[in-house]
Amino acid sequence: MTNENNTLPGDKMPGSIWAYESVFYQIYPLGLTGAPFENDGVLEHRILKLLDWVPHIKKLGANAVYLCPVFESDTHGYNTRDYTKVDVRLGTDDDLKKVVSEFHKNGIRVVLDGVFNHVGRGFWAFRDVLEKREASQYVNWFARIDFSGNSNYNDGLWYEGWEGNYDLVKLNLWNPDVKNHIFNAVEGWIRDFDIDGIRLDVAYCLERGFLNELRRFCDSKKEEFFLLGEVLHGEYGRMLSEMCIHSLTNYQCYKGLYSAVNSYNLFEIVHSLLRLFGPEDWTVARGTHLLSFLDNHDVTRIASILNDERELQPAYALLFGMPGIPSIYYGSEWGVKGDKKDGDPALRPFIEKPETNELTEYIQKLAEIKKRENALNYGGMRSLFLTNRACVFAREWENERILVAVNIDDKPVMAYFEAGSQWADKLITGQEHDFTGGSELAPFGTYFWKIKSK
Repeated sequence: MTNENNTLPGDKMPGSIWAYESVFYQIYPLGLTGAPFENDGVLEHRILKLLDWVPHIKKLGANAVYLCPVFESDTHGYNTRDYTKVDVRLGTDDDLKKVVSEFHKNGIRVVLDGVFNHVGRGFWAFRDVLEKREASQYVNWFARIDFSGNSNYNDGLWYEGWEGNYDLVKLNLWNPDVKNHIFNAVEGWIRDFDIDGIRLDVAYCLERGFLNELRRFCDSKKEEFFLLGEVLHGEYGRMLSEMCIHSLTNYQCYKGLYSAVNSYNLFEIVHSLLRLFGPEDWTVARGTHLLSFLDNHDVTRIASILNDERELQPAYALLFGMPGIPSIYYGSEWGVKGDKKDGDPALRPFIEKPETNELTEYIQKLAEIKKRENALNYGGMRSLFLTNRACVFAREWENERILVAVNIDDKPVMAYFEAGSQWADKLITGQEHDFTGGSELAPFGTYFWKIKSK
């Protein structure tokens, strides 16, 4: 899991990986820019629209962006045709270089999606198999192909598709030619676009040996190159150690965040946080830096899933106050809606330009606190006060201590807890606070107190 310094095998000491002190902003480029769902082969320089979003992202306080697939694909980006070419619907390689360069000029790192478990039916090597069948030199590039079977595409052959989806052809990552092809593509992404990391799609499906080699390869190409793995459930600490990457997606707490707020049961999310990051010896992810989120391109938008939109600020306060790397999905910072039951396109809309409202301004304040406070970047977690509708927990790192308090009720709540000091600064407003006699939490109130000596 982790060693006595709370670092993962192969990692440097905390603070040396830039992502651990970052706020991420996720963009689905094919959706945001209004690209057609089917790859029509028509060149459009749509990805340059992201240049207009740079000032907004910087003002919001995000210092890293994660771009969903940008390379040539059949439709939604996760069915890759060519790892070495920017999708024609988005533009050219030079267009992507301009976008990454502009982000970097504004102090924003760039992480791209790496879809290495499977490819699309339009992938050049699979097309060769469909044409030449047993005579193709690329038959062994794919996990399993049975020329006596058939798929729902009626190709006259069967192959393994990711989770039964035959538009996603599973690669054979044990084949050194496949591995070298992927590694050469990654080297090109680093060399040509100067990216800072890769989000590994369905990392839970990827061979551990492949991931270990990828980590060593990327480390040799760029210092502090960040690898983020998409996983759903499991023991995150053990998985990180086995995969030898830097971070995983925290789906366990994603569910707890919205469910606890909707059901007025903060015990649910606090229990999940303590199980992962608490002070007890049995915690399964203490010392790790998981990517945390309220929504993303695969799930219902937070503004659509919460029963009461007044709970948006408390939900974001929990996101930024809990251990992990917070990520904001484009548009959700001002309350864009989208329901999973309406299909993936509803979650990945075209947006002409970014907007700003009270929620956006609140998230901006949270982002600035998160980036500058070591207790929020590296600290452990202890629960100090907990009821169904209010909670207070401490984040501590060395001699620094921050208390996070949230009330999801429409009535004030009086919270009594041991603060560790009588006095604190309220980080968002700058007001001094005295804990003597308890602390009243306002309706839908959120608080970040930095403990100090009086």
